[in-house]
Amino acid sequence: MRFMMLVKADRDSEAGKFPDKELVAAMGRFNDEMAKAGILLAAEGLQPSSKGARVRIAGDQRTVKDGPFPEPEKLVAGYWVIQTKSKQEAVDWALRCPPPHSEGAEAEIEIRQVFEASDFPPEVLPPEEAGREQKLREKLHRKASEG
Repeated sequence: MRFMMLVKADRDSEAGKFPDKELVAAMGRFNDEMAKAGILLAAEGLQPSSKGARVRIAGDQRTVKDGPFPEPEKLVAGYWVIQTKSKQEAVDWALRCPPPHSEGAEAEIEIRQVFEASDFPPEVLPPEEAGREQKLREKLHRKASEG
């Protein structure tokens, strides 16, 4: 099972403030642990929402709103994609994460399971389409590991 662990933003991350070198080193060690355990598929921090945009879709209408966006605690500052045997294993890894924000700041990591093609019923995702999706994912994964 693949899971995405989402680190919620805070005022500092939304202000573009870099974490201190101790936190960067601790996160590096945490990422190394997950890589050595063979579960880490991706890990990235995100620029503040002031450098982003939102595209709202309503039928045929498309509107773009540039950041920054309000309520930092509802935004994502970074993420990991991991592959574990269960949700509990993903939770156990999140519990080992160093505090992702400045010392003493409260943080939240949300854990969400990623859909697999096999999760969809055949009337929604026919087997030939599921196979195409799986091949595309494998191709992207190979490309990412080569680069």
